Amino acid sequence: MSLARAAPVHRPNEEAGLQVETIADWQGLLDLQPAWDALLEESGVDHPFLTHEWVKTWWECFGSGHDLHVLVVKDGGSTIAIAPLMRSAGRFYGLRVRRLEIIGNDHTQRFDVISGCRRPEALRAIWEALVRHKALWDVVVLSHLQADSPSLALLPSLAQGNGYLTGMWRSAEAPYIPIEGTWDEYFNRLSPKLRANLRRRERRLRQFGDIRMEVVGSGREAGDALEEGLRIEAAGWKGLAGTAITADAATHRFYSLLARRAAQRGWLRLHFLRVGERRIAFDFSLFYAGKTFMLKPAYDPAFAACSPYSQLLVRILQDHFDRGVKEFDFLGREDAWKFDWATRTRPQEWLYMMPDSPRMRLLRFTKFRIVPHLRRHRALVVARDAARALSATWSAGA
Repeated sequence: MSLARAAPVHRPNEEAGLQVETIADWQGLLDLQPAWDALLEESGVDHPFLTHEWVKTWWECFGSGHDLHVLVVKDGGSTIAIAPLMRSAGRFYGLRVRRLEIIGNDHTQRFDVISGCRRPEALRAIWEALVRHKALWDVVVLSHLQADSPSLALLPSLAQGNGYLTGMWRSAEAPYIPIEGTWDEYFNRLSPKLRANLRRRERRLRQFGDIRMEVVGSGREAGDALEEGLRIEAAGWKGLAGTAITADAATHRFYSLLARRAAQRGWLRLHFLRVGERRIAFDFSLFYAGKTFMLKPAYDPAFAACSPYSQLLVRILQDHFDRGVKEFDFLGREDAWKFDWATRTRPQEWLYMMPDSPRMRLLRFTKFRIVPHLRRHRALVVARDAARALSATWSAGA
């Protein structure tokens, strides 16, 4: 693919009367909350990952080693767009680069520029601000953009128009369940095998006591309930692998702070499956804009034979159908078990933008040519080795 050299940069969008401010300190981020909340409501964002509560909680717990670089687009005294970004430096495929990226990490499942009805103007103003700040970064990485985001349509064309390199990488397609029709209609569309397993394992579970779902969303008990849910998570394979929330102090603090703030806003949903007086499965979700977002599922491994999380999930979903919740979003990756329940997926893209230089051409070639080739090669090697092992097994059995 041929690439043009960097063209002269456009002047800021002064004719539209827009100004772009950069928030680079903690107090500035806190002071932005009223305008942030108002713009979020106007924009129609339907997930919690761009709320001020989420972003400030993330920064408090994970912000060390990064610098705030929040771009705020204003028209006079009115805020019309916010791009929650941060700067960091580190190795990227062996190259030392300065990244300008979203305020987030693996715990952040969605991102976009927050804007209202003037999105094209706002995105142009943001791009022009990025160009003015080009001495601060080598690559802009906007991750977890939904595939239908206007940012994906507008920002690459603006960057390419200034001679910058761009690339898009398809990441996970998060499974979700649109809550449509009745519970019976949905349940009867599940596979006969799953329905039979649910009924059989529920009978097995009832031998230990009465089964019920408990929901904790607020009050003093929310903190204690969360800690018990996290103990359930740590008791399973995540605890053994060292990936449980309680295994990392910053992650533990993040979810604890998030739960407290979400409870204050009425977003917190801690679902438990109780057998008798014992909690044996846990679901940490946020309820936002009429939708449920599953952050962390867990179950007590002592009851694994009874599929305790599936027993909890079937009760959560039935409750959602009864109450008219719009959607249950599993978030994350395309784990096979999610497709026992989910009927659709939500594609996401990562957008990379960088100046046209030898180093950045090498970076883009590595990211979008070499790495995919190596991954395909590894997949072929794994498939070949599996076929050889299976063939050897058959030969030995014969």
